[in-house]
Amino acid sequence: MKKWYKPYLPWVLAAAVFTAAAGFGVFYQTDMALSDSFYQRPEATDERIVIVGIDEEALQTIGPFQTWGRGVMARVVEYLNQPEEKPAVIGLDVLFSGETGEAGDERLAEAAGVWGNVVTAAAATFGSQMSESGDGTLYLDNFSVKSFDQSYDALFRVTGQGHINAMYDRDGIVRHGLLYVESPDGRLIPSFALAIARKYREWEGKGIRVEEPPVDSRGFWYLKFSGRPGDYCEYISVADLLSETVPAEYFSGKIVLVGPYAAGLADNYMTASDHAVPMYGVEIQANAIHCLLESDYKREAGEGVQLALLFFTLSGLAVWFRGRKVIPAAAVWLSVTGGFLILAKAAWECKIVLHVSYFPIGASLFFIASVAANYVRTSSEKRRVMSTFKRYVAPEIVDEIVRQGMEKMELGGRLCEIAVLFVDIRGFTAMSEVLTPPQVVEILNRYLTLTASCIMKWNGTLDKFIGDAAMAFWGAPLPQEDYVMNAVKAALDMAEGAKELSRELEERFGRTVSFGIGIHAGPAVVGNIGASTRMDYTAIGDTVNTASRLESKAPGGEIYISRAVANALKGRITAVSLGGGIKLKGKAEGFEVLRLERIMEEDKTHDW
Repeated sequence: MKKWYKPYLPWVLAAAVFTAAAGFGVFYQTDMALSDSFYQRPEATDERIVIVGIDEEALQTIGPFQTWGRGVMARVVEYLNQPEEKPAVIGLDVLFSGETGEAGDERLAEAAGVWGNVVTAAAATFGSQMSESGDGTLYLDNFSVKSFDQSYDALFRVTGQGHINAMYDRDGIVRHGLLYVESPDGRLIPSFALAIARKYREWEGKGIRVEEPPVDSRGFWYLKFSGRPGDYCEYISVADLLSETVPAEYFSGKIVLVGPYAAGLADNYMTASDHAVPMYGVEIQANAIHCLLESDYKREAGEGVQLALLFFTLSGLAVWFRGRKVIPAAAVWLSVTGGFLILAKAAWECKIVLHVSYFPIGASLFFIASVAANYVRTSSEKRRVMSTFKRYVAPEIVDEIVRQGMEKMELGGRLCEIAVLFVDIRGFTAMSEVLTPPQVVEILNRYLTLTASCIMKWNGTLDKFIGDAAMAFWGAPLPQEDYVMNAVKAALDMAEGAKELSRELEERFGRTVSFGIGIHAGPAVVGNIGASTRMDYTAIGDTVNTASRLESKAPGGEIYISRAVANALKGRITAVSLGGGIKLKGKAEGFEVLRLERIMEEDKTHDW
């Protein structure tokens, strides 16, 4: 027995292959790009955060950044920290590691320590090294802190610290933040943004703590950007502060971030908010601080759960797509794709991040593949139908079979109501004895061509030629509304055509022949009958046998029909009952045989 699931196995395997490919990151870059575009939408930036840029204006006014003494930054902090109008937090996104021995070191430490509202930057250098796990097993740690730089001691003692490491994802995009870094001496250093957010909450004095975001196994959290590159920039330059062109009270109660804002300072990154325009590091810090203050965190859904759902969804789609027509398949494809995007958006609002592209890409590929597979299957089926039936039935029936599909025909045999016609050439044996073989073949071909053309004309199925006889039936392989009448019309056309052909043969060969025809209607088994190595599309049963018996009794030029045919066409044909004078082999007494006369038109009278 053929297992029902076998046709679906290749599709389920394809779903498994696609899921595995997604799990191994084949679609990673595409998915991340689409997810960033789908999720990371700009919104109102945080008015509590102000960026003061070490920009081109400052570099032109003060000079190259590497020539700046720390006294320059001390002047900036002193100007911002006016006694009555100081900022809530000042974040210096610049690394001041190691003492220079200049007066600027002490001045910056003094300026930063006056109000205790300054956070300075630290940075870790990562590398690979052998590490030991809890059970003593050695492993290669590719995320090990090799070195750690922080503010020089005097500045370190009077400021808060946070690391400024901007970490790229695999595709070279910044979309995650590292919440903590463990220094070589075992200290847990918060990120620059987290240190500033905590300092701001302390300044507010409302007892509100910063809720830390959920992190993955390596300590990374998903960063929701509230602005694109430039959105947080008010084009306030360090030079503006030194020249006092921006009043100090403007910064009162705000978070002031001072950091590189010039391309030449090499502190810009491609981020999830915009893959085309780089964002300066200080802007990334502004986005992270806003996210931390608002506790607007998103958690990425588990990879295993998403892949499992992907596999089962694609498997279900593959099973459903198989054999479907394009329009319903397209409707389901669009519904699944659109529905998933709606689900992803709803999940985002519920603080869950899903892979945006896996389901739409998978559904689209399976839809395209199913359309292609169905086209190939339909084309193959069409060729098989044409090959099977073009020799037997009229072209219109072949077209209808192709349109409805082979499954409508229930190949292998089915019981249906049909009309069966047998026709035989009378006198052919005697004629073949006196004519040459080529002449016999020519005459036979002429008669069989006439027979076949009449059958095809009235949408019959030419079952077979049996020597100088032929068998045809109506009502299969597809149902026909007036199949009995079509059989009668074909028989009358054969009888009429035989007269003309007989006259031609009389002139050429001095011989004439005629047709004897029998028609019966009733149930029969129709289908591919035979062995696996040799089968024919044919009809079998008592209806077929009876039609054959009627033909065998019909004299040349006459058409014998059964009472079943006469009843089916009552009022539409003229037929003469032959009473009990005709005995059919295998039939009991009382089987009535009638001689078909003509098809009635306007005259509704009949002679039974």
